[in-house]
Amino acid sequence: MGPRVLPLGIPMGSPDGSSERHIPEDINSPLLNGEKIGFMIREQNGGAGSVSSPVRREIANRSFSGTKSFCDDDIDLEDGKLSKDRDRISRCYKPVKIHNQALLSGLAYCISSCSMILVNKFVLSGYDFNAGISLMLYQNFVSVIIVSILSLLGIITKEPLTWKLIKVWLPVNVIFVGMLITSMFSLKYINVAMVTVLKNVTNVITAFGEMYLFMKHHDNKVWAALVLMIISAISGGITDLSFNAVGYAWQIANCFLTASYSLTLRRVMDTAKQVTKSGNLNEFSMVFLNNTLSLPLGLLLVLVFNEVEYLTKTPLLKLPMFWLVITSSGVLGLAISFTSMWFLHQTGATTYSLVGSLNKIPLSIAGILLFKVPTSIENFLSILFGLLAGVFFAKAKMRERSQS
Repeated sequence: MGPRVLPLGIPMGSPDGSSERHIPEDINSPLLNGEKIGFMIREQNGGAGSVSSPVRREIANRSFSGTKSFCDDDIDLEDGKLSKDRDRISRCYKPVKIHNQALLSGLAYCISSCSMILVNKFVLSGYDFNAGISLMLYQNFVSVIIVSILSLLGIITKEPLTWKLIKVWLPVNVIFVGMLITSMFSLKYINVAMVTVLKNVTNVITAFGEMYLFMKHHDNKVWAALVLMIISAISGGITDLSFNAVGYAWQIANCFLTASYSLTLRRVMDTAKQVTKSGNLNEFSMVFLNNTLSLPLGLLLVLVFNEVEYLTKTPLLKLPMFWLVITSSGVLGLAISFTSMWFLHQTGATTYSLVGSLNKIPLSIAGILLFKVPTSIENFLSILFGLLAGVFFAKAKMRERSQS
């Protein structure tokens, strides 16, 4: 939306941006560092109890396309064990290989998020479109329309909106909108490669949030990797030939909001489930809820930032190709909403915020080449250092998982 997730729809699934591991072999895979293959987020050390999200069960129980469920088993990747007896699995209509689901969700999120960032950058910088909030609003509107059509056709199921559900979800949605808008504004002024490096700061914030909110502690190697990420972000900013203070300020705000989104989503999920009519809140319901609630707030912000005047004057809205591009960005927005949530429901918040680790290298290269970004050896090395710090973090998380 940029990221949709955010994420919402996460921004999620297994947020670690790596391919999901095989349960027996790759439990410590960087792809899964700390994720929950079983769609159950357990607060460790008794912090906040056990959050059993219906979305996670829904993802395990049915295919991507929203067909009927296969199984009711919950698997907890954080703990690295099945939460129910294996004989329950044998009663499923079909055995579901969760690690394959995780791999698929990881790849889907990486592809959609990469494409989303590049398309948004093209709209904001290539077309020089100066109405980021309006772009976000249109993308979310497209997502709402598509989900509504799919629901009417019976292809997917979603929960009806109720005031109780809206009140529970509103804090998440406010952060969600803030996350999308700050992402748009930062991407307008900063090149894609530096955005990917600066997003590493989100991992640090999320790690602290998990430690204080969920009593989840990380070992020294994880913290060392996070320190390297901070160093790479600082050195990258210092050596950035196209440095823009406004863009960097928006990106820092985006890091805080993205971390807050993943942590808040983790807390709210269980409560949201309880106020739905069916007792479930599947991924399509969450996409619909997030994007629908963002529309009135987005309209208000369009007026506050006075984008209406710009929209009435810009010739871009008369170009059919421009509408095709921003509509495709809306479709990608829906994809990233779903895949980020799908991914998030199989992992922890730290892993979710690190999804960029998997696609930073191709994304950064594509961003530099496609948009002809001026760079220097120092800046390139800083970006590379940041990418390697992400790899180091993934390995540290693998080691942490194996020891736990």
